[in-house]
Amino acid sequence: MRWFLDHTDQIWQLTGQHAVLAVLPLLIGLLIALPLGGLARARRSLYSPVVVTAGLLYTIPSLALFILMPLVLGTGILDPANVVAALSVYTVALLVRTVADALATVPADVTSAARAMGIGRLRRFLTVDLPLATPAISAGVRVAAVSNVSIVSVAALIGVPQLGSLFTDGFNRSFVTEIVVGILACVLLAVLLDAVIVVLTRLVTPWQRTRPGCAS
Repeated sequence: MRWFLDHTDQIWQLTGQHAVLAVLPLLIGLLIALPLGGLARARRSLYSPVVVTAGLLYTIPSLALFILMPLVLGTGILDPANVVAALSVYTVALLVRTVADALATVPADVTSAARAMGIGRLRRFLTVDLPLATPAISAGVRVAAVSNVSIVSVAALIGVPQLGSLFTDGFNRSFVTEIVVGILACVLLAVLLDAVIVVLTRLVTPWQRTRPGCAS
């Protein structure tokens, strides 16, 4: 407990760095996965190639990908951009199938009605299909968020500072308290991100809160 109180500033700083490295790839990956998932849904012949290829990206070991990114991006080994890029790849891998399958849950009669009203494909995707698919997509985003919080910790092995640094430092010094604090901080951060996603989903899908029989 004394160690925790003496290092609160450091823990907060590492938590902030960890949050940025987990959330930024989540946003980037989602922006990439939305059109890819939409394409896979719109053209059935592309569903399997797109979804399978995206899924294979997740099989790449995280440490190997962190080390490979500097060669691809031309960045330094300690550049946080490597972690952001690698986790964006993992996020896309997780969310492409989620987006495609979520869009498949949109009722056909709703899509047909929008088409009959003369709503173009892009506008229909943004204003009809995507909002209705949001709850299902949100479930996948929650999984990706928790996964990112976990994988970011591995970047401590290549020297990128975040909560994983508490694991490596604690292990090197055989100091269990530091490791435990790092684990608890990661868990709390994952829970917080999950809660934020749930709240945001409820805010952008107010119709989901309407209970049958409550309408006057």
